[in-house]
Amino acid sequence: MAIAFHHVQIIPQSDEQVSFQAVGGGAPPAREILRYNFGPRCPKPYLFPLIGPAGLPVTRVGHPHDPVGHRHHRSIWVTHDHVNGVSFWADGAATIAHDRIVKLDDGPEKATLTVRNAWRDGSGRALLSETRAITLWRPNDGEAAVDLLLSFTPAAGVPSVTFGKTPFGFLGVRVARTMSVSDGGGTLRNSEGGVNEEGVFWKRARWMDFSGPILPNEINGVTIFDHPSNPRHPTVWHVRNEGWMGAAFCQAEEYVLKQGETLNLRYRLFAHRGGADPSALDAQWRVFAQAYPP
Repeated sequence: MAIAFHHVQIIPQSDEQVSFQAVGGGAPPAREILRYNFGPRCPKPYLFPLIGPAGLPVTRVGHPHDPVGHRHHRSIWVTHDHVNGVSFWADGAATIAHDRIVKLDDGPEKATLTVRNAWRDGSGRALLSETRAITLWRPNDGEAAVDLLLSFTPAAGVPSVTFGKTPFGFLGVRVARTMSVSDGGGTLRNSEGGVNEEGVFWKRARWMDFSGPILPNEINGVTIFDHPSNPRHPTVWHVRNEGWMGAAFCQAEEYVLKQGETLNLRYRLFAHRGGADPSALDAQWRVFAQAYPP
C-alpha cells in the first residue's frame, strides 16, 4: 500500500523549538514556514517566524519603538491580562509553562502540533490548563494558513477561573515593521470595511488584516480570522497603526469558566501575497468556518 508523501512536516529542533516545513514542490526542497518556541526560557510560548510569500517574516518580536516596555510582544502569542486577578500579559512572575508535547502529526496536506500548557501564578500554582493545537496547511504559491485551536479548563483544585474585563487577550499578533501603517505605509482593514486604527479600533469583525511592504516593491499581509463557533463572535479587535492587532475576547465583559467546563477558541492566521482583498478573505473565512463545524 502506497503511503502519500507528507508535504507538510513538523521537525523538532534544539533549544525547545519546533519547525513547521513545506517539503517538495519547488526550490528549495524544504522551506520553513513557521516555528513554535517554548520551554523554561520563554515566559510564554510563541510563534516566530511566520514566513510570507516573499520569503520573509510577516511578524516580528518586540515593539519597534518600545523594545523594553513591550518586550512581551513576541510575534504571535496566546495570553490574557486578567486570570483570577493575575496578569499573564506582560512579562512578570506569572508564566505560561510548557507541560508536554501531546502529538506531532505530519501529513500530505497539513501538519499539527498539539501541546499542553499550564498557566501558573507567581507562586507556581497552576490556575489554568490549556491544550493548544497548531495546524499548518500546505502552502499554495507561498500563501500559508495556520490554525490555532485553544482549549482552556480550570486547573485541578481551582473551582473557577474568571477572565477579567480587558482588551488584552487571548490572541496577539505584531507584524513586521515595514508592514505597519506608521512605519511602512501599510493598511489595517477588517471584514466590515473599516480601514486603519481609526476605522477598526474596538470594532467587531469576522477578520482583521494587516498588509504592507515586505520588500521595496512587494506587499505581503497577515490576516486573523475569528471562527463563528467562538463565544462572542464576531470578536472585538484591539489594534494599533504601529503594527499590533489582537482578538480582544474580554474587551466588553469578563468570562467565568467553572471547574469541569471548557472554553474552546479557534483562530486562523493567513500569510498572503499583496494587499487585503475583501472578497478573497471572505472566501477564506468561509473555508475556515467549514473546516471546524460547530
